[in-house]
Amino acid sequence: MPTALAVHGGAGTISRSLMTPAREKAYREALALALQRGHAVLQEGGAALDAVEAAVRALEDSPHFNAGRGSVFNADGQHEMDASLMCGSTLKAGAVASVQNVKNPVSLARRVLDTGQHVLISGLGAFEFAHKQKVELEDDQYFFDEFRYQQWQQTRGTDVYQLDHSGGTDDRKFGTVGAVALDAEGRLAAATSTGGMTNKRWQRIGDSPIIGAGTYANNATCAVSCTGHGESFIRAVAAFDVHALMAYKGLSLAEAVREVVHEKLPPLDGDGGLIAVDREGNVVLDFNCSGMYRGHIGPDGEPVTAIFGN
Repeated sequence: MPTALAVHGGAGTISRSLMTPAREKAYREALALALQRGHAVLQEGGAALDAVEAAVRALEDSPHFNAGRGSVFNADGQHEMDASLMCGSTLKAGAVASVQNVKNPVSLARRVLDTGQHVLISGLGAFEFAHKQKVELEDDQYFFDEFRYQQWQQTRGTDVYQLDHSGGTDDRKFGTVGAVALDAEGRLAAATSTGGMTNKRWQRIGDSPIIGAGTYANNATCAVSCTGHGESFIRAVAAFDVHALMAYKGLSLAEAVREVVHEKLPPLDGDGGLIAVDREGNVVLDFNCSGMYRGHIGPDGEPVTAIFGN
């Protein structure tokens, strides 16, 4: 059976005029590396769940994306990260929210899934769990990025939340990373990770760690990872809705994604997009804004990356 893999690194109003050749090259190389890491797992006959974890770990390790190392600052000048992943064959899922100092939140979410006691843990409890599981931790300096710091300085001391952006009010983007995969055994999986919003307060949590909102996988239909305005994706139950439209209405993957992204999310101010793969290996990467950092493995096994719309 053919395998399939896709990744995203966030979506939004990504300005061509502010995208220098050097920056575009860096983004594309980071996306390609994530695809290579995940594809290597699939090529060796590995599980889709392992492939999406490997791909997202690579994106978390890059300072270019708002997840893991590149996470934005909250109102207290700290990094609070969320992540989740789901196995389509067992419907098991694991998620963490508002975690700090965890190098790869997606792998902590994987430990939650593997232990099987809970689906979503958060805050200090998740950090205690991280210690018990001996996942890799990093000090605050590891997560410090001057560009992210300057983003925070623009809103520090105010009640303004700021979506991840790359400079200028016309260049907003939703900095989430994610991956979806189909392995040789026909198993589907999805994973999503984020650093949330700049200057967020009250331990705000978006859609990324919420199963059915930002992440969903079911072998009967598809695997989905979302990126966008989290509150809207939660209210739309966006990831699950793609599955539901296929399972209950008989839509194809492309039809289901189009309905969610272009019909259901916009009335809820749901700017953003999602990546999805179905059980036949069809891949869809769709968004309702000007761009989405994205990529998939082509039929020849080579990474194909893109940023802007057609």
